[in-house]
Amino acid sequence: MAKTGEADADAFVEWFRAAAPYIHAFRGKTFVLAFGGDSLLRPDFVDLVYDINLLNALGVRLVLVHGVRPQVEERISEEAQYVRGRRVTDAATLEHVKDAVGSVRVDLESLLSVGLPNTPMAGAEIRVASGNYVTAQPAGVVDGVDLLFTGEVRKVAVAAIRDRLAAGEIVLLSPIGYSPTGEVFNLTLEEVATHAAMALEADKLVFILDHGDTVDAQGRRVSRLTASQAQRLLKELPEGDMKLYLPFAAQACKKGVGKAHLVSADVDGALLMELFTHAGVGTMVTRMSVENIRPAGIDDVGGILSVIEPLETEGVLVRRSRERLEQEIDNFFVDELDGRIVGCVALYSFAEVRAGEMACLAVDPTFRRGGRGDGLLAAVEEAAREQGLKHIFVLTTRTAHWFIERGFVLGGPDDLPAPRKAMYNWQRRSKVLVKDLEAA
Repeated sequence: MAKTGEADADAFVEWFRAAAPYIHAFRGKTFVLAFGGDSLLRPDFVDLVYDINLLNALGVRLVLVHGVRPQVEERISEEAQYVRGRRVTDAATLEHVKDAVGSVRVDLESLLSVGLPNTPMAGAEIRVASGNYVTAQPAGVVDGVDLLFTGEVRKVAVAAIRDRLAAGEIVLLSPIGYSPTGEVFNLTLEEVATHAAMALEADKLVFILDHGDTVDAQGRRVSRLTASQAQRLLKELPEGDMKLYLPFAAQACKKGVGKAHLVSADVDGALLMELFTHAGVGTMVTRMSVENIRPAGIDDVGGILSVIEPLETEGVLVRRSRERLEQEIDNFFVDELDGRIVGCVALYSFAEVRAGEMACLAVDPTFRRGGRGDGLLAAVEEAAREQGLKHIFVLTTRTAHWFIERGFVLGGPDDLPAPRKAMYNWQRRSKVLVKDLEAA
C-alpha cells in the first residue's frame, strides 16, 4: 500500500501531466480576470495573487479588473441612492471613489510586486501597467434620476493595452473611466471587464464570485452553459454574485470572447482547477455548446480506448484490441467535450433482419452525470432509424435496469439475429435486452 506522501506525490504528478495540454494552449492567450472589492478584504486573497503569478509565468497575457464597492461604502456615511442597481454618484461620492480606487490600485500593485524567497512569488518580477485605458461617458438620466458621475464604458484603448501585454506586463483596470472633456466617471467592474474582454477579443473572461458558489436555485452545481442557456437560468437564480455576473459572461461570449468562467472565491485554488482541469469547479459559459456527439474517426481511437479500458478491466465490457477498434471505427459514435473524448457507443447493423446491436456504451467516470449516456443512446437510435432498422438490442452483465428504464425489454439469446446468436458467450451469460424503435 502506498504511503500518504507517496499518494499525494502521485496525484500531483498525474494532475501536472494532465495540465500540460492547457499550458500549451494558454501560452500567449489573453485572459481578463475580474474580482470585486470584497475579494481584496479576504485574508486568503494572497492565494489568488499567487495563482495570478502562476498564469503570468506560464505566458498568459493578463488583464485584471478590480472593484471597490465595500471600500467606497466604508468612506461614505450617508446611505447611497441606487437606480436599477447602479449607484448615483454625486461630486462628493466621486471623491470617495477616486480615493478608494487609488488605495486599492496601490495595494494590488504592491501584492504583485512581492518577490520574497520561499514564496510562490520568488523571482516573479511582475510589472503592472495601469492608466487611462477606459474612456467613459455619463450614464445620463434613468427613471427620471440623473446618475451624475455614474458612467458607462465608451471605448477601451485596445492598441495601448496590447502593447503592454506584448511587453510581458499585467494590465490593471480600475472601475473608473475618463472622458475627452477631462471628467472622471464611476463605473462597475463587471462592465469594464466585459467591454475590455470584448474589445481585446480575449480568449477568456473570468469572474471571481465574492459571495456564494456557482449553483442554481436548487443548490445544484452549474458546470457548463451556452449563452442562451445562461439567459434562461437567470430567471430562476436568487440575488447574488452568480446572478450579477452571469449576464455579462453571456454577453461577452455572444460578442466574440472565447469562453467565460465564474468561480467561487470560497474554493482554494478554484481559478487553477477551473482552467487546468476538464471537470473544472465553476461555471463555464460559451457561445455554442463545447460538447458534441458525432460519428467517430480514426483519430478518436486513442480517446475511445482511454474510456473503455477501465470498464474492460472490470469485466463490464468485452475487451477490444486497438486493431479491432480501428477496423470497426465506422460503427462508433463519440461524445466529445472541449476536445476530449468522454464517451462512446457503437451500432452494428444486421440489415437482413432490420436489427442493430448497440455495444460498447461507456462514459468516463468523471463525466457520468449530465445525461451523456442518454445522449449516446439517442444518437444510436437516430442512426438505426436512418438505416431502416426496426429494433435494437444490447447485451449487458451489469446495467440491465438502466436499459429497462429507457424502454428496453428483457429477452434472451433466441431474440438475437442468427449470426449474433452464434457468437453468444454462454460463459459470460450476458442479459439480452431489446427495444422496438417503431413503438418508441
